[in-house]
Amino acid sequence: MFKNFHPICIQAGSVKIAGRMGGSGPPLLLLHGHPQTHMIWHKIADELAAHYTVVATDLRGYGASSKPTGQADHSTYSKRAMAADQVTVMQSLGFESFFVCAHDRGARVAHRLCMDSPAAVRKAILLDIAPTLAMYEQTNRAFATAYFHWFFLIQPSPFPETLISRDPDAYIDAVMGNRSAGMAPFTSEAQDAYRSALRSEGAVHAMCEDYRASATIDLEHDRQDRLQGRRITCPLGVLWGSKGIVGRLFDPLREWSQVAEQVSGHALDCGHYIPEEAPKALFQAIRTTLC
Repeated sequence: MFKNFHPICIQAGSVKIAGRMGGSGPPLLLLHGHPQTHMIWHKIADELAAHYTVVATDLRGYGASSKPTGQADHSTYSKRAMAADQVTVMQSLGFESFFVCAHDRGARVAHRLCMDSPAAVRKAILLDIAPTLAMYEQTNRAFATAYFHWFFLIQPSPFPETLISRDPDAYIDAVMGNRSAGMAPFTSEAQDAYRSALRSEGAVHAMCEDYRASATIDLEHDRQDRLQGRRITCPLGVLWGSKGIVGRLFDPLREWSQVAEQVSGHALDCGHYIPEEAPKALFQAIRTTLC
């Protein structure tokens, strides 16, 4: 697990971004999802490091990274701010351009990274999401039921923070354990890491602010892109779980083709947590897409 990787902690403006780095070859940035940390990559990190210089970070507000207090407009946790963090990290490590593979919330950060810093991204792979704007605009009862946390976490502070902080483990079990594969894909080490991270000071508030930003300022940025005709220009790979909600309720290739110029991808035989449910298939897809 993360053999020959070393910890990193990079100052990115007012926040510090933590993670691990290892391997050799073209730079590959890995971004995790909710409610997790960079630990999601532990099943494929060592294999990837044989082909790439792998940088796996904790997003702002997650894991060991800084957790600043959110502002009234939620801009502190806008995907624009979170994407800028990652560009600074990679530039600080000497990489002006790089590959990106990102899951869930990290994939929303990667979407904004591709839009705001097109020269930095050689190719991107997004895992089990449709564009945020498309998902909100097409919300129905089935989606709201399956993704209840999208609508719970955006409630005004401190309501969701108070409830989650009473029992963070129960929240993780409810969100992660109620997916198609239950808790089976997650090793005890990974579960311990996710639970510990959510119990750390400021983590629950930061997580809520991440979602509040996605329902407000992030939608404004996405609408501006649409109005101005701005699209992702780098080659974009899209993968989703055949047993998950995204592939069942949305058409990922069609939705991403609305916002990107070069889109390819397919479903994998798994649910939402692709890096931990289908690591071998994901590794092969990464190698094929980034070749």
